[in-house]
Amino acid sequence: MKQDILTDRHRLGLGGVAIGTAFEKLTDEQSAEVLQKAWELDIRYYDTSPWYGLTKSEHRFGDFLRQRDRNDFVLSTKVGRLFTQVPEDQVPPTMWQDPFHFDFEHNYTSDAIKRSIEESLERTGLGHIDIVYVHDLSEDQVGDRYPYFLKQAKAGAFKVLSELRDQGVIKAWGMGVNEIDPILDCLEAADPDICLSATQYSILEHEDAVDRLLPAVKKAGVALVSGAGYNSGFINGRQRYNYKDVIPKGMTEKREKISEIAKRYGIDIVDAALQFVLAADEFVSIIPGASRPGQVADNVDALHKKIPADFWKELKSEGLVYEKAQTPD
Repeated sequence: MKQDILTDRHRLGLGGVAIGTAFEKLTDEQSAEVLQKAWELDIRYYDTSPWYGLTKSEHRFGDFLRQRDRNDFVLSTKVGRLFTQVPEDQVPPTMWQDPFHFDFEHNYTSDAIKRSIEESLERTGLGHIDIVYVHDLSEDQVGDRYPYFLKQAKAGAFKVLSELRDQGVIKAWGMGVNEIDPILDCLEAADPDICLSATQYSILEHEDAVDRLLPAVKKAGVALVSGAGYNSGFINGRQRYNYKDVIPKGMTEKREKISEIAKRYGIDIVDAALQFVLAADEFVSIIPGASRPGQVADNVDALHKKIPADFWKELKSEGLVYEKAQTPD
């Protein structure tokens, strides 16, 4: 694969959605405790975005990470939105529970990408960013303006990020999206290194990715990072699915069936969910978020849990995992 930034040490990272207050108000102190636990447990890949908390997540990651050796961790952030400070009563409604006071606009031009990276560096206080993802360039985020923004990105974001990579300003770039087609469109138009595949591949829902996404990135030599590998908490028992309150038909029953089988093998569905994603050759890392230090510890435990091969065989025989999907050896 093109990228060699993420090694075996980075197979488990920490995502920044929860720290951006996606699901509940999280104080600076609580966020720092999560980051400290991740560091203590040797997690060295951190993913954030100016979108998370309307720049709050980037500030929090920066406050923690700039006290560490910059050569000892990998940081990814995202581009595609520009932010303008506004009065509190003018902050637009978003998914964030306690965001900073900013409005935003989608913009994938060259100038916007350069400005976004500069502002991310200012917020984090770090000397460089390792990986830059083109964020939310997909129909679920920009609607029927997707063709317009894709054309903008082809002339702007894709070209300038390749130039910045070739100049050594960043180490790698790719898409960071919730849908498969934007990644495929990017592969046709540009030369990304690594893509953040969010909500596309989980133990509960992966068939489309197995058939369309994984073969395409493998052919292109592009690596994948898994975002929302727990379907934004649904696998952990939360009443939300891929950041939404509507649970797709049949998913609750599927989750419960897998959980019941897992218990018989002495494991938890979280153990299975994490290891299932990483079993696919194309995925080099998974970056679940956390709002409590204990959740970070649970993810580390899940990474190292021994899961019997018969467990995976049973899931496939029961039709709970796609027959073509890779499972752990």
